[in-house]
Amino acid sequence: MESKQKTITWHTVVAVIGILVAIGLFSYGGYRYHLLQNQNVLLGNSISELEGNISQTQNRNSELLLALDTSQKQLESLTGQIDGISSTVGTLQKLAQTDPELLKKYSKIYFLNENYLPVGLSDIDASYIFEKGKNILFHTSARLFLDKLLAQAKNDNQDLKVVSGYRSFSNQAGLKSAYKMTYGSGANKFSADQGYSEHQLGTAIDFTTSKVGASFVGFEKTPEYSWLKDNAWKYGFIESYPPNNSYYVFESWHWRFVGIKLAQMLHEEKKHFYDIDQRKIDSYLITLFDN
Repeated sequence: MESKQKTITWHTVVAVIGILVAIGLFSYGGYRYHLLQNQNVLLGNSISELEGNISQTQNRNSELLLALDTSQKQLESLTGQIDGISSTVGTLQKLAQTDPELLKKYSKIYFLNENYLPVGLSDIDASYIFEKGKNILFHTSARLFLDKLLAQAKNDNQDLKVVSGYRSFSNQAGLKSAYKMTYGSGANKFSADQGYSEHQLGTAIDFTTSKVGASFVGFEKTPEYSWLKDNAWKYGFIESYPPNNSYYVFESWHWRFVGIKLAQMLHEEKKHFYDIDQRKIDSYLITLFDN
């Protein structure tokens, strides 16, 4: 009986210990669960805060990208404006350095005074001068184009010679007086008064051949004249007084440099320099010495 009571007591102790252990484990589990829950809440808060920071960063990046794009567009606009201003300044400088008189319609229309002198004059190659030993001057900037024309004519077996280039106001006055003494009032049909001659610009030239000579008689029938008609415009030269012009008699030998662009337009549209409005002619001044 006593043994049986001891067994029951031991079992009770074991049960109580088991219950206590279970309670302890349950309490510890509850504590750990509560601790983990708190950690999860803190972690959740941290994640939310990080997500908020990320969202703010993304928004900030978007704002920065938008600001950068706006700045780039403004920079491109400013660059375009600067380029436009530079181009305009360059054009104005180019025009300022180009003598506007060089494309004026003289020959009884515009007048050059006795003090007018081209910016620069230089000698034409002596091998192309008709009268040996004579020095003939031509506008320096335009002479580069004349040199090319004469060289190409020579390569094409054309006997093209130069009789006259630049003539000053006083030279033209002396020439006109001599013509008047010989031809009287008839000189006005083929010779300009001083101040009205294209030769004073330094960009007009009189051509001939070795056979025709300085009289120019029959030059319009030569292969050289035909060559000029077909090719002179490529070098910026035009025929100032073609057949049936209203200024002077037909002068097949007299040619004037007006720049390649203007000469090309006149050639393609079959127009005459003196029949074009002066304002339209002036628009070609910027390209006068362009190749």
